[in-house]
Amino acid sequence: GESGLIDRSSRLHRTAHRTAAATGTHVCGLRRNRELGPARIGPILGLPASAVHRILIRPGLNRLAFLRRSTGEVIRRHERDRPGEPVHVDVRKLGRIPDGGGHKVLGR
Repeated sequence: GESGLIDRSSRLHRTAHRTAAATGTHVCGLRRNRELGPARIGPILGLPASAVHRILIRPGLNRLAFLRRSTGEVIRRHERDRPGEPVHVDVRKLGRIPDGGGHKVLGR
């Protein structure tokens, strides 16, 4: 009928070979507690490093710099209640630069 003529996405609704949720939880636990990378977590769980990396991307654990070392939680650096809210910015005042340039130009 007409319902068969409607445009729709050809994207898969689910992935049959997606890693199990329990494995993903185990991978994330190793990342948070031991701070191991995909190359070290993979052999422990019998997974390829690329699969471990894909699992770590989902919750945002793919970079150790994104984790707070004390708790292992993802750092939310700039959270605001509403869009456009002012943010705090640290600035550094520079000394007087003479007309014509500073020491790079004048050699002082």
